Order: sequence, then structure tokens, then C-alpha cells
Amino acid sequence: MANDQDFVDFVIDQVENGCQVSYRHMFGGTSLYLNGKVVALICDNQLFVTPTAAGREYIGMVVEAPPFPGAMNSFLIEDEIEDAEWLTELFVLTERELPAPKPKKKRNK
Repeated sequence: MANDQDFVDFVIDQVENGCQVSYRHMFGGTSLYLNGKVVALICDNQLFVTPTAAGREYIGMVVEAPPFPGAMNSFLIEDEIEDAEWLTELFVLTERELPAPKPKKKRNK
């Protein structure tokens, strides 16, 4: 499930400057964050966007697949990765529909 850093960088570079996308490598994949919300995963150099109603409407003919065995289906984005404007809009629409991240609990030491 490892990703090439070049692919991760390419996806991040596709998202236009108005959106500050961050990422974190976890469990052999890479989580992409927009405003603290996980909007997408990169697994095996494939982009999977968190499913939302707005995302489904925006994409139209959605291809769904699990990013890794046992995971829930996500939107598999293939050719559209090349379209920076389209991908940016998808990330923004997805982020708007996702709930705010839960505050992290403080650990007792």
C-alpha cells in the first residue's frame, strides 16, 4: 500500500493555492486534510475521496472502491486528477459537508 512521494506531491500540487492541503502518512497510505478534515486518501498511488452527497453530484458517474481491504467505499478519482480546477472544487465541496474534527482528548501522564 506504499505511495510514491512524487504522486502525493503531484496530487497536492494540483489543488489550487486557495486551499491549503496537508497530508500525513499513516498505515501505508496517505491521508489528505483540508481545514483539519480528511478529504481524501492515497493508497497504492490511487486517489480516493471521502464520499459526500455534494461530491457524488459534482462527479456525476462515480466510481466507488475501497482504498484498502476492509475499508468502506470511497470515490476513486482517476483521469480527473489532471484537472486542477476540478479537483480543487471537489476537495472544497467535500470539506464543506464533513463534520468538524473531534477535539483531541488530553492524555494523562
